[in-house]
Amino acid sequence: MAQVTVTINGRGYQIACDDGQEAHLSRLAGYLDGKVGELTEAVGQIGDTQLLVMAGLLVADELSDMREVEGDVADRLDALAARIEDIAGRLEGT
Repeated sequence: MAQVTVTINGRGYQIACDDGQEAHLSRLAGYLDGKVGELTEAVGQIGDTQLLVMAGLLVADELSDMREVEGDVADRLDALAARIEDIAGRLEGT
């Protein structure tokens, strides 16, 4: 098992991860650190715990929005597939 040190809000955290996942974990930590930075600019230093909870909620909100969009796209693709199958069926019948 690999170990990665990530920095969030200027503090280092030693995190274990699967071998080969170090770069991915570092990218995720960088994204979270960016969210914490945005919050710090907006509300100031209010404590690591509260900043991390707020950043986690922002990321969860983004994920929720993406899942909603994903569902909409899937529904549209299903509708298009049905239309294509209908057209193909009509073309085969001619």
